Amino acid sequence: MPSFPHTPIGLIGFGAFGRLVAAHLAAHVTLRIHDPYVSEAGFAAAGVAPCGLAEAASCPVVILATPVSSLAEVVRAVAPHLRPGALVLDVGSVKVGPAAIMREGLPPGIDIVATHPLFGPQSARDGLRGLKIAVCPVRGGRARRVAAFLRRGLGLEVILTTPEAHDREAAAVQGLTHLIAKVLVAMEPLPTRMTTRSFDLVMQAVGMVRHDAPEVYHAIERANPYAAEVRRRFFDLAAQMDGELGEVEMAGTELCPTPS
Repeated sequence: MPSFPHTPIGLIGFGAFGRLVAAHLAAHVTLRIHDPYVSEAGFAAAGVAPCGLAEAASCPVVILATPVSSLAEVVRAVAPHLRPGALVLDVGSVKVGPAAIMREGLPPGIDIVATHPLFGPQSARDGLRGLKIAVCPVRGGRARRVAAFLRRGLGLEVILTTPEAHDREAAAVQGLTHLIAKVLVAMEPLPTRMTTRSFDLVMQAVGMVRHDAPEVYHAIERANPYAAEVRRRFFDLAAQMDGELGEVEMAGTELCPTPS
């Protein structure tokens, strides 16, 4: 990431997270934004002007803010336009698959840093300072420069890690959060008046992810190679606890038989 102002950065993708990226980078760099799925009116409403793919992809730094499911297609599209020595970053919720896609699909000589901002538009609505971001070196030696900019320029707490270590932890941190949120949303309406502080905090967490795009949930649960194992353990333990509670209820029924 550049350490001087107004370096051109190409931003590929202008969905909810692309807009968040643009809002916080605009004061530091010059953005060249491309997204064929956003209308001119959508760009105008955000106060930015779009550009073509070649212009965005030929910047010294290129950020791929697209769904994990379309990353391979995007990598193929930008690869011919990248300048030698460019730096490419992604912002997806999983890292093992995207790191492999970028490593295999981007030309030699292109530096690659896989990142995962551990927040979204909801949790970042009051600003970025103090929020966390995972930074995974994939190719080249610029990951620490990226980390330094994220710390000093944006006030983020940077976690340097590997794609594998990231996905192992994210399988629980994100996988369980989104899974539980999905279950609770499906159970609605839930109480809103007579609630405890702990219940309010749980529902606050649900509120942070309930409006995430379906692609985010699918990436977290399906594209993370460790998510299925975490889900199985969670459901196995839940079933075990349900069985234990059933045994207690059965024992209570036997101790207090129904009058004949």
